[in-house]
Amino acid sequence: MTQRKTPPFRADHVGSLLRPAELHEARAKARRGEMGAEALRALQDRHIRDAVAKQESVGMQLVTDGEFRRDWWHIDFIHGFDGVELAAGDAYGDAKFKNTEEQPPFMTVKSRIRRSKPSMLEHFKFLKSVAKRTPKFTMPSPAMLHARGDRASLRKTYPDLDEFWADLTQAYREEIADLYQAGCRYLQIDDTTIAMWGDPKVQEQFRKLGDDPKRDAAMYADAVNAAIRDVPEDMTVAIHTCRGNFKSTWLASGAYADFVAERVFTGLEVDAFFLEYDTERAGGFEPLRYVPKGKTVVLGLVSSKVPELEKKDDLRRRIDAAAKFVPLENLCLSPQCGFSSTHHGNKLTADDQWRKLGLVLEVSKSVWG
Repeated sequence: MTQRKTPPFRADHVGSLLRPAELHEARAKARRGEMGAEALRALQDRHIRDAVAKQESVGMQLVTDGEFRRDWWHIDFIHGFDGVELAAGDAYGDAKFKNTEEQPPFMTVKSRIRRSKPSMLEHFKFLKSVAKRTPKFTMPSPAMLHARGDRASLRKTYPDLDEFWADLTQAYREEIADLYQAGCRYLQIDDTTIAMWGDPKVQEQFRKLGDDPKRDAAMYADAVNAAIRDVPEDMTVAIHTCRGNFKSTWLASGAYADFVAERVFTGLEVDAFFLEYDTERAGGFEPLRYVPKGKTVVLGLVSSKVPELEKKDDLRRRIDAAAKFVPLENLCLSPQCGFSSTHHGNKLTADDQWRKLGLVLEVSKSVWG
């Protein structure tokens, strides 16, 4: 068994990193009008350079920009398209993040979705310019606008849902095409719905909206496939799913539902799956039996939510357990999610974060050489 030379890597990570205190302070100043956009960007550039250098120095084969320019992992990217606006509201209904009053803002669809300008192309261009290892770019699934957006405004703008998906996935294809031209060869799409369908409360929330969770799961998979249908063969596309990650809290509990695993794992035209498996909330590895032969599963066994380090032997045992369903050569290891899916960050320190990534590297070497 050997380490991999192409993504996903044996030791990988989802993408976001804890923001340095200076960036938190600068963001607050910018919101108050005390710092201009250029000054904020220059500061972000410096900290991204540092984060990239740190990832490379600890031995990661991939690097990300830590999502340092984003407030929210999903909203900022989608808000970059024409027609999508933000408002105060409740995007989560009864399925809210636990142990916190703060919830994400509400995405609304005020006019037809178009990509008159790139959403985050410049983010990737800067990352690539400072990276010596493989730069990975992350973007939310197109499903997130339907799953976490305002349905009333969506229906008003798009009485025909097929037209909504056509416009949205076209915007995605344009962004992805430009990312490829800029040199992106490792793309990760983040979609929390895949994991959350296993929670009865989440299913009930969607039924209250008039949805059928089984139909939605298939519809969301179709949307992802439409977004990536023109991806060249030399671009690796992975999809990541978790049960929510906001200030070390979560949205959902429950194993990967069979109706989702069967439809999504077999139907998504991606190269790899990043799957949350750091706690018992994720259930067992049995749903992995639906993963097609030849596709890679990146096991999210290390928690980005807590500072305590997992035991190496426990991680190796869990990798062996997963290998009963997916061959060991098709497995990799990572944290279950990012360390800072939103600008707030999870409840651990930067030192904790790097120790976690070091653990991923150490265990991957002991398993795969």
